[in-house]
Amino acid sequence: MNILLKQTLTASILSTMIASTAFAAPAEAPPAFVKKVADGLIARLKADSSKLQSNPALVKTIVRQNLDPYIDSQAFTRIVMGTYATNQYSSAAQRAQFEKNFRETLIENYGSAFAKFSNQTYTLRPYKATNSKNPVVTIDFNNKGEKIPVSFQLVDKGNQWKVRNINVSGIDLGLQFRNQFAATVKRNGGNIDKAIANFKPDAEAAVNK
Repeated sequence: MNILLKQTLTASILSTMIASTAFAAPAEAPPAFVKKVADGLIARLKADSSKLQSNPALVKTIVRQNLDPYIDSQAFTRIVMGTYATNQYSSAAQRAQFEKNFRETLIENYGSAFAKFSNQTYTLRPYKATNSKNPVVTIDFNNKGEKIPVSFQLVDKGNQWKVRNINVSGIDLGLQFRNQFAATVKRNGGNIDKAIANFKPDAEAAVNK
């Protein structure tokens, strides 16, 4: 086989692989994905409920293992940083540091929130498929007779869905966190490094606002 033919075949194979990756779609329907994540997380919280009483920090490990892999932290970071996610205001290194910090604080926020639902049930609302690239699936958590709607906005990452934003009781957490970060930047005199270091997103404050 001559060199030109080898190069042509190699290029053809690579093009096919890239194309198949680019157009790959999640095998699961959005509601099935959200149900799988919710069921896995709640089952783990229930299984370890007795341990959580003596080791509250365990909930962060559970969330890190059962929820964090399904969060698109890069997309969430862009939403929360808003205009500060552009090259005009921050560098790639600063955005990477923000994402690292933000991901960890999300685990803390969601850990404390989901720990409250460990012994509760939920119902999945009927899903309405749309042409949107960011489908939304809503769960109603039944907390002592009170229904708390939690909507998960998803993004297609090629071979699986990931969560890019969350809405609780009609409150867009991404937007509320963005407002909190903007306020942090202002308090730190516009210094992005200081704002990133000091930013602590507060989900409870956002939802109760």
